[in-house]
Amino acid sequence: MSRIPGRRPDELDPDERAVYDAIAGGPRAAGPQLFPITDDDGALRGPFGAMLLQPALGDALQRLGTAVRYRGILTDRCRELVILQVAAHWESGFEQRSHELIAARAGFTEAELRTLAEGGVPALDDPAEAAVARAADLLLAGGRLPDETYGELRGALSEAELFEIATVIGYYATLALQMRLFAVE
Repeated sequence: MSRIPGRRPDELDPDERAVYDAIAGGPRAAGPQLFPITDDDGALRGPFGAMLLQPALGDALQRLGTAVRYRGILTDRCRELVILQVAAHWESGFEQRSHELIAARAGFTEAELRTLAEGGVPALDDPAEAAVARAADLLLAGGRLPDETYGELRGALSEAELFEIATVIGYYATLALQMRLFAVE
């Protein structure tokens, strides 16, 4: 049971409604719906309902999430790999379940998804994916990379890709913490 009640669109003030509309009517709502972002009453599910608590921050956060998901340079597989690593690290069930569906669509196998859910990194044949997984694993483990390790990663990934990996980790870690705080599943 969530500590914050779901709120129907007609219960929102204008600032909250603007955030709601950006989430429920933006890119997340376009294309294939692999998981619902609203419940049967129209209330936002998962981390999105908490974004209505402070609309200025909620809007900035949802815009960051939109950029991460729809305007990044990482491949879909690389992005979902990082998201699932974050979900396993923070034991974020909502993100795990939701993004497993997206990852499966991006070509992850059941075995790869199982390994990620257990907190491991699957064997990855693609060198870029392996480098992304290593970078995420190292950042999640301690947040610091020695110069030598950074150099190795930089040999496989661009600075922009490394920036995006750190941003994806930060965004999804924020969602995981908010869902823990408000007991959202």
